[in-house]
Amino acid sequence: MPQIPHSQDAVALDSITHLIAAHRGRVVAAGSHGAVYAAYLAAKGGVRAVILNDAGIGKDRAGISGLGYLDQLGVAAATISHLSARIGDGADMMARGTVSHVNRTAAALGCAPGQSCADCAAAMAAARHSSVTPPDQTETRIMLRAEAGEPEVWGLDSASLIVPEDSSRILIVGSHGQTLGGRPETALKYDAVAAVFSDAGIGADQAGLSRLPALDARGVPAATVSAQSARIGDARSLYEDGVISRANDRAAALGAAPGITTKAFAARIIASLP
Repeated sequence: MPQIPHSQDAVALDSITHLIAAHRGRVVAAGSHGAVYAAYLAAKGGVRAVILNDAGIGKDRAGISGLGYLDQLGVAAATISHLSARIGDGADMMARGTVSHVNRTAAALGCAPGQSCADCAAAMAAARHSSVTPPDQTETRIMLRAEAGEPEVWGLDSASLIVPEDSSRILIVGSHGQTLGGRPETALKYDAVAAVFSDAGIGADQAGLSRLPALDARGVPAATVSAQSARIGDARSLYEDGVISRANDRAAALGAAPGITTKAFAARIIASLP
């Protein structure tokens, strides 16, 4: 799991799921979206402060919903604009990210919209390290559809939750559609029948779509839903509310196209199976 040190007090990661014990008490700039589940992982990992990606903000402002959550725990947090740097890429975030939103705890340290990610991280070095342990989040994997003779449709709030058994399932994943650090092998831990992600507003360099060609190369039909149609980080919302924004070639050959719902996408994949 690559990590890109920026200063004595800050470390950049491609994903908040890459936190390890050595990052406890550090300022972390992570390429993950700024929704509640990513914020929960930051708090659980004991960071001093965290900067995430606003993922296009999106439906119900889900892309920055983690900021208020972390305020309640006394953790300074900010997001960078998805248009300023690639989501899922910690090095790019530190190099050219621009802050879009901050929580009250971060504002008290001098963090503000318009700052560079690097300057915001430097200001966060003065943050008090919160000792509050967040309540466990348990509803992160859920069966969404199960019919006899069909692959199950499962919802996962994060791609980090994928297990080997998911290779026989259609996966609706709350994560953004960017390969971590632009590495194609990170598109999906295990091949699945099909997969859906959030496009995270698409963003800088169209990063929110990069899992699609990577999964094409592995023979996996895949699509993204518009971040404006469904809450990023919330697999149930992607399934219930999502509208497809892009589909890879494998999915398009099976009838997937921009404008159809996520439920329709899953149904078309199922109908195509022998």
